[in-house]
Amino acid sequence: MSELLNNFVAGRWQAGSGAGTPLFDPVTGDELVRVDATGLDLPAAFAFARTTGGAALRALNYGQRAELLARVGAVLQSRRDDYYALSLANSGTVKNDTAVDVDGALYTLAQYAKWGAELGKGAGERRFLLDGEAARLGKEPPFLSQHVQVPTPGLALFINAFNFPSWGLWEKAAPALLSGVPVVVKPATATAWLTQRMVADVVESGVLPAGALSVVCGSSAGLLDALEPFDVLSFTGSADTAAVIRRHSAVAERSVRTNIEADSLNSALLMPGEAPGSEAFELQVKEVAREMTVKSGQKCTAIRRVLVPAALYGAVAEAVSARLAKVSVGNPRHEAVRMGALVSRAQKAAVLEGLARLRTQAEVLHDGARQPLVDADPERSCCVAPTLLGTRDADGAALVHDHEVFGPVSTLVAYRDLPHALALARRGQGSLVASVYGSDAAALAGAALELAASHGRVHVVSPEVAATHTGHGNVMPQSLHGGPGRAGGGEELGGLKALNFYHRRAALQAGSAVLGALG
Repeated sequence: MSELLNNFVAGRWQAGSGAGTPLFDPVTGDELVRVDATGLDLPAAFAFARTTGGAALRALNYGQRAELLARVGAVLQSRRDDYYALSLANSGTVKNDTAVDVDGALYTLAQYAKWGAELGKGAGERRFLLDGEAARLGKEPPFLSQHVQVPTPGLALFINAFNFPSWGLWEKAAPALLSGVPVVVKPATATAWLTQRMVADVVESGVLPAGALSVVCGSSAGLLDALEPFDVLSFTGSADTAAVIRRHSAVAERSVRTNIEADSLNSALLMPGEAPGSEAFELQVKEVAREMTVKSGQKCTAIRRVLVPAALYGAVAEAVSARLAKVSVGNPRHEAVRMGALVSRAQKAAVLEGLARLRTQAEVLHDGARQPLVDADPERSCCVAPTLLGTRDADGAALVHDHEVFGPVSTLVAYRDLPHALALARRGQGSLVASVYGSDAAALAGAALELAASHGRVHVVSPEVAATHTGHGNVMPQSLHGGPGRAGGGEELGGLKALNFYHRRAALQAGSAVLGALG
């Protein structure tokens, strides 16, 4: 039997009392380790995080907490090669995909450390943030109202998804710790090993005060029951689980502040007027193929719908298919492999089932399954080759706009004109990101604004930014991450605005002398 990973709660390592759930190599099928959280005293663990961890963090100012982030980043950077090896074994990712997860986390931590250092200079020794200017409450100036933001006295619970065990932790933990709020992370079971190892390395380093960082591996049973009114909850996962969370008494009755990132049918729109082979055409084709294959399509921001003028349907299909045909799929340990596996057999089954559903309303334009896997057993591994579907009946193919397949699957959709294309993008009922490709700056700006209300991020790509844009699916800490409607209605990152989630806003009504003493 494989090793049972411990949980770190209440300032010490604790093993679950159960046999544990095994984690597997998704390529070879070998059992790696087991995780279990049975028998943990979660109320006591959460109380320790709030009282011990929270008090220690809130005693520091923003500059000092930024220094902690920088030191955490240095610890993780020193063990980067270990994380790459773990990701290959437990997530089945090729090196470039691991970089998105691990190096993306390191970059985000470093960026928040940099912002925090600047914030520390501006706030001096303050442990709160001013929110706007003071406003008069009457005709006479001495009595004023000043809004302030103070760190919430609770904890931040992160229930994370399987696709980003590294970045998913640190993109949330960076603004939380900078805000002075202790973190409890519950990683998705299938890929929990990397998260647990990173927490272990940071704990061993002694950089963070006791109670500032905890990890619970295994079942999420009891986690929400242990939340209290001043805690915050951030969930990344399916819309079905999100609905259960919203109905839980912690949210519905105790008003625990909640951020949710759920399903998202993201789109990539090629503007009217582009010709086959134009720069905008080629930029969209390249990005579609990349988004279908990076992390085997297991990204919440991946392109699921490719919107193109009806006249270009065949040309785009041919161009994307030509790129996909060059992608070798299989064991990421093999140098020739460019796309690895899905994370588990359950995920493979879900992708194949979803693909079968979409094929009832869309034609197959590229079937990667016809290509043999490299150094991987198709019966034993969780490898699924990229598949491009297509439909000329954009309005009638309802499943294309309603059902997300979380894997290397995208659907090409023909549109009549720009209003039709924008309406199709909005049929996703709220998405994390839409990308728009074209060469007319005014038309691109107009389309971006039309899409802004239904998307968390609009990624506009013109020849001007061809060599410098960050990519449709890359989530940068400088921009908001989240989206309305189906996408969950949450907001993460976006620079220092991400700190708002971990602060409580209050109005101080006092005389000018008292408010002046705030500094």
